[in-house]
Amino acid sequence: MSKILFVMTGVDHWTLADGTKHPTGFWAEEAAAPYEAFTAAGHGVTVATPGGVVPAVDRGSLAPEVNGGQEGADRIAAILDAMAELRSPVPLADVRLDDYDAVFYPGGHGPMEDLAVDAVSGRLLVDALASGKPLGVVCHAPAALLAAVGEDGTNAFAGYAATAFSNAEEAQAGFADKAKWLLETRLVEAGIDVRVGEPWAPHVVTDRNLVTGQNPASSAPLAAALLEKLA
Repeated sequence: MSKILFVMTGVDHWTLADGTKHPTGFWAEEAAAPYEAFTAAGHGVTVATPGGVVPAVDRGSLAPEVNGGQEGADRIAAILDAMAELRSPVPLADVRLDDYDAVFYPGGHGPMEDLAVDAVSGRLLVDALASGKPLGVVCHAPAALLAAVGEDGTNAFAGYAATAFSNAEEAQAGFADKAKWLLETRLVEAGIDVRVGEPWAPHVVTDRNLVTGQNPASSAPLAAALLEKLA
């Protein structure tokens, strides 16, 4: 059995350009689908957040319209309800990378608020990348890569191929003109080779031990790719 670390946002809001605090957190499917895949394969999961706070789910991510209907919404909600690890996260500062076989970052707009500027998470990502352990990051969670800056001031992921929630998707979601900054744009500015696919369609990019997914629909395919690396 492998041990997989879920690094999750610790906030319940995203501050927009006008100062408004938009309610958010983690996106339900992006935690539930990989958790289901990993545990079904016999692996253990530990959740870590900044300060060890219990992660908040984005209530919008539990709606039927973003889960393929009520049945899908009920299934995702049931997985989260059964995910005891969500209710007892460890403080991110206490995490020892050596204790885990893989690292996974679920998205949601929350990481845009905290993990994008979290130095502890940034160091963990630098170390995880260097370790060669499977590292999965999905949707808005690649915002955390922005904090992964090495001693020379450059981003540890510069030159890596990756994907993330695209500017086109942010526009279609209605937030592109409200955000302080756009994820795809910032990642490109950091030197990352961002490769986006069609909006809302599953799209996974693998480069060495880094596996990234573009959007919620990419969560399950990303989990499958990580499981292959753990096999």
